[in-house]
Amino acid sequence: MIKRLASFFTHLMRNYLPDAYLFAILLTFLSVVLALIFTGAGFTKVVTSWGDGIYGIVAFAFQMILILVTGHCLALTPAVNRILVGIASLGDTPIKGGMIVAFVAGVCSFLNWGFGLIVGGLLAMEIVRRNPKADFPLMIAAAYSGFVVWHQGFSGSIPLVIATAKHAQNFVEKITGSVVPVSQSIFQPFNLIPAILIILTLPLLIYLIYPKAEDVKTIPEDRLKDIGNESIHAELPAQPTLAERIDHSYIINMIFGLLGLIYLFYHFSSKGFDLNLNIVIFIFFIAGVILHGKPIHYIRAVNTAIKGAGGIALQFPLYGGIQGIMIGTGLAKVIANWFVAVSSPETFYMFQFWAAGLINVFIPSGGGQWAAQGPITMEAAKLMGIDPIRSAMMVAWGDQWTNMIQPFWALPLLGLAGLSARDIMGYTTMTLIWSGAVLSVFALLVGFQVI
Repeated sequence: MIKRLASFFTHLMRNYLPDAYLFAILLTFLSVVLALIFTGAGFTKVVTSWGDGIYGIVAFAFQMILILVTGHCLALTPAVNRILVGIASLGDTPIKGGMIVAFVAGVCSFLNWGFGLIVGGLLAMEIVRRNPKADFPLMIAAAYSGFVVWHQGFSGSIPLVIATAKHAQNFVEKITGSVVPVSQSIFQPFNLIPAILIILTLPLLIYLIYPKAEDVKTIPEDRLKDIGNESIHAELPAQPTLAERIDHSYIINMIFGLLGLIYLFYHFSSKGFDLNLNIVIFIFFIAGVILHGKPIHYIRAVNTAIKGAGGIALQFPLYGGIQGIMIGTGLAKVIANWFVAVSSPETFYMFQFWAAGLINVFIPSGGGQWAAQGPITMEAAKLMGIDPIRSAMMVAWGDQWTNMIQPFWALPLLGLAGLSARDIMGYTTMTLIWSGAVLSVFALLVGFQVI
């Protein structure tokens, strides 16, 4: 039954899901229509809100691009590559390979979403190279499925924002008067247990939905030949110039890396475990610099990694425009209030999770969604006497959940694999269903104070 359901969604997505760029444009049109119907905003207000939002998200977009690029650069280091090759050797059958990809992608996405996306993709490509008869779209879908736990992890936008003092979007601080360290959000049992459960069961889901032999879609021969040929290694010329010696200098690179380590030591020793968005970017940047050894290698890694950010750079302004409509016209507030209206203290968390899932389809940026939904959720939590920290994490859960049917964050993986969103979204819809069931149950358990 599960295999047939996966086959149905795969057929549906491959035939009816538009390209990710067109998907964003169609969502823009839908947002305009919904705003005109459900808010008091006129057409001029909708259009100006859209226009204002397009480039109002540039600063945050750049942070997201840096997370992706620094995570990708770290994944391209020789040390990480050797680990991936070793892990890939365990996937001696297509099904086993897909299960391994889903597990590794889940663990790495929990550590850092950009790192997880790229590590999952590179591991999937290596396993496909070893098993060319494997279902290629499923392998990439397995890599993207691991992304479903990212907002419960170390690089989650919302837990990092509420851990940052005087941040413009720290709505929890405005209510409680203090920041929320990640020990009270990410590392709480109510958040860790479902994240671990999803990571551990994703491989089983991949096993259950692996297509029948006649439905397997293998990697094109020309694409197979390209795997493993993307090298960032540079040899020092026989008679190098001074500039070339500097480009290849381990000493300069390590002194620079040491400077970064000293800063991180000072940061954590003086501020405690203050893990915010900028620090996460900095950690992966310095780790990549050190592990690449030479400055020229890191430069080449960045040149490679930045290609995967092209789709995000193109589409982020579009989603910024949608975010502008959602916030500027009050549409996000209307949608969030629908769920608040039917909530009780016991069901509040679950309904906020569902509301966040719906809003995420229109605003796939975690920070952007928090800006739209955070104030409503926090005000409702305050009025109902609900824990604001857990309420904030419900928004984080919903944001990560519907990414499985929102192709925006799949763009780096799709670019790496040469596939379109419609090739993988049928499989990731099954991840949506399973993770949604797990998180809904835990949201109810939180509401009934079981956990």
